[in-house]
Amino acid sequence: MTALPYFTRGKVVKGFGRGSKELGIPTANYPEEVVEKLPSELNTGVYCGWASVDNGDVQKMVLSLGWNPYYKNEKKSMETHIMHQFKDDFYGSILSIVILAYIRPEKSFSSLDELISAIKGDIADADRILDQPENKIFIQDNFFKGDASL
Repeated sequence: MTALPYFTRGKVVKGFGRGSKELGIPTANYPEEVVEKLPSELNTGVYCGWASVDNGDVQKMVLSLGWNPYYKNEKKSMETHIMHQFKDDFYGSILSIVILAYIRPEKSFSSLDELISAIKGDIADADRILDQPENKIFIQDNFFKGDASL
């Protein structure tokens, strides 16, 4: 995919309220302006890469880009699950990410349990992919060291 790696940042906004409450997998959501600026080469689906909140530590992340067919979203969204336990919500913070790898296309699921199982599989795939040396080098990228303001 020619658009990868893809670097972006934006302010974390309230999403649909499903990640933490319904799925037990919290996500940070970008505003529509960030989603609308994505390159057309980024197909909908699940990706992985690295993330940093307000210039904090760089953490592994898995990202869903698309329409979330199980929920029948009317707007395209970009939801980032940072593979780290945060003590508090960070709405309004600046989330900086680099998208490195495509994991799978988006699809619908017949049940919530099937969706949760797929997300857990995506997280395991992301963990393995990001442990590869060619992907670990991005932890030190200057993108994460610079000014995190918008």
